[in-house]
Parts: sequence; structure tokens; C-alpha cells
Amino acid sequence: MTKTRLYIARHGKTMFNTLGRAQGWSDTPLTQEGERGVQELGIGLKKAGIDFDQAVSSDSGRAIQSMGIILDEMGLAGKIPYRYDKRIREWCFGSFDGAYDGDLFFGVLPRVFQIDDFRKLSLMEMAEGIVEVDTTGWAESWEKLSKRIKEGFEAIAKDLEAAGGGNAIVVSHGMTITTLIYLIDPKAVEELVLDNGSVTVVEYEEGTFTIKKVGDLSYRQVGAQILEEGHE
Repeated sequence: MTKTRLYIARHGKTMFNTLGRAQGWSDTPLTQEGERGVQELGIGLKKAGIDFDQAVSSDSGRAIQSMGIILDEMGLAGKIPYRYDKRIREWCFGSFDGAYDGDLFFGVLPRVFQIDDFRKLSLMEMAEGIVEVDTTGWAESWEKLSKRIKEGFEAIAKDLEAAGGGNAIVVSHGMTITTLIYLIDPKAVEELVLDNGSVTVVEYEEGTFTIKKVGDLSYRQVGAQILEEGHE
């Protein structure tokens, strides 16, 4: 059987990413820079010659917009099955959705835990801290959050495996991808920063994920070089 692999890309840079706002379940479109970044990614993936059998994104507009550009650049739009899965959405920040990152991560969360730097917190602590300060009741507990993310990515992998294996291109979100990586290997998220348009590759076999690459920007870099050469 062919190996089952998910190529999980973080969506392109958005207005809120640029403004330093926590996006969560709220949404803003890609900026011109963001569109260029995922265009580079699509070109790089095509150059790599990877055969993709399925495409899946979260149901957030920024992920859908990113996937559209990637599929266009790979020449796969309308040629492979594409669906949305709300389980691979970003974390919900509740009443802090749309708030400045600085207010939440450098202000509120450190105060909740009485620490000087939110980066000392585990993902579980961050999730529970957000639930504690959320006034809407929308933020998810770590148990609920990690369960829906794990189930979302597992469903994609199981579907692909059942069809004989192969590769899926997946577009998701920074903290969601980080959570998946953590659930596979907690040590792999230490000092981790996932750039927009980076690719994390996981392999799935007999109910278990294995990490192959984390936050890989090489596809974007190849695509950027091809775009530059084309404009000379």
C-alpha cells in the first residue's frame, strides 16, 4: 500500500496577522503579501512533483482562499476532491477573538498565571487560561480543543488510507497545526514558530501519526525563486 501522508500548510498571511491580532474563529482575507506567499507555495509544490490525491482545508475563509491559490498554481483545481473540515479550524479565543495578540498573550495570560512570559505556558495551560478569561463561553477547554483537532486530522488520514494511501494537501492554522504536532510529539513544539505558507508533513499508518517535517519553508523558497526568474 502507498504511504499515507498529509502535507499541512499554514494559510497565507492575512490582515489580522499583519496587524498582530488574534484571529481565531474570526476571519480576514489574505493580504497581497499573503497571496504571493501561497502562490510561491503552490509553485514550489508543483516543482517538487508531489502527486496529491485529496485536498482539505478548514472552513475559514483564509484557509479556503489559500487552498484556491495553491490548487490553481499546481494545476489541480477541479481535478482532485476538495472539501472543508471545521474540526481543523484555528483555536477559538472567545471574547479575545480579534483582540491584539499583545493584550492576550503578553497581558492577560501572564496575569492569570502570574508569570512574566506566556511562552513558559504549555498549550494546555494556554487553552485553560483563555477559557478562564473568556466572557462568551465560546473558548474551548484543552480536552475539547485537542480532541476535535486530533479527530479532524485523523479523519483526513483515515479517508486517504482507506482509498489506498497517497498524499493530501491540507490548509489549516498556526495554533491548530502546533496542537497536532504537540499531540504527536510534545518535544517537537519547543521553540516552534510556524510561518505562513510553511508545510508540516505527517505520515499515518495503523492509527499512528509520525512527523516527517515541521514548518518547512523550502517549497515557498523554490516557488519564490521561480517567480523571480519569471519576472527578470
